Amino acid sequence: MAAMTTAERRGYQQICGASGAMMVIACDQRGGMRSLLAASPEDQAKISNDTLGDTKADITLHLASHAGCVLVDPMCAVPKLVDDAILPRDTALLIGIDASGWDTSSEGYRISKMVEGVDARRVRELGGTGGKIMVYLRMDVPAANTQNLETLKASIEDFSREDLLLVVEFLTYRLQGESAEEYEAKIPMLIQEGSRACLELGSKVLKIPYPGSEESCAEITRIAGDVPWAVLSAGVDHQTFLGQVEAAMKNGASGVIAGRSLWKDCISLDRDVTKAKLSTVAVSRLRDIQALIARYYRPSDSKAA
Repeated sequence: MAAMTTAERRGYQQICGASGAMMVIACDQRGGMRSLLAASPEDQAKISNDTLGDTKADITLHLASHAGCVLVDPMCAVPKLVDDAILPRDTALLIGIDASGWDTSSEGYRISKMVEGVDARRVRELGGTGGKIMVYLRMDVPAANTQNLETLKASIEDFSREDLLLVVEFLTYRLQGESAEEYEAKIPMLIQEGSRACLELGSKVLKIPYPGSEESCAEITRIAGDVPWAVLSAGVDHQTFLGQVEAAMKNGASGVIAGRSLWKDCISLDRDVTKAKLSTVAVSRLRDIQALIARYYRPSDSKAA
């Protein structure tokens, strides 16, 4: 497994809380956030990047400041969060380099897209503590992954040259003609093998979907070795996510990178409503997650210590 450099380790320490566990608030979504702010495609199209930036600023100020790190995109959120002094001085900053949505190959495979012009050097210029990349993987269909793994490899090498932390995320998806039941049965294998593929390319921190069970979480920990991994929320409801966080933390996860499960029903085009719900409902949910992390995580467990 690839070991962190001193600079990468420092970045990792900064995205973690005082306990040494990751607790990152994700609000790098663009299309997904628009769909929460407006019901129809026509109204969603009217929501500007500036409006999304204001929403991300509110999430940062009223929620992420309680967590220690925020994950945002370079299209709507930065440099505004830094230049307008919205980002608290003690809140670390991860910047996503993946673009919203995906392209589709002739075979129906998802092809990951990156934000044009945003590489490791640009992340550093924007004040980032580190970067985050997301790619789509279907490890049971090698042909589906060729281009995405090449993209991931190039980004890992780029961040390595810049000596800047890169958090690697991957998502799985249903194939055309695949039933929900068939897909659900494959999820543990897809996430385990996806993790293995990312590690083989040199990933040093993983952000992954819940792998399906406590046993599968333990297998992820075995596969990852000294590489820390965090579970993502994928927009499930709060109570469901708490169960997933508990299973992950009990079985070797190094923390949580959570987004929609915290704030999806708290954001609004009315910023006063957003601020009120973020500072009450979302912060309460965050405290629930932090309590689970505190219960199961021990500093001696830190993969990057």
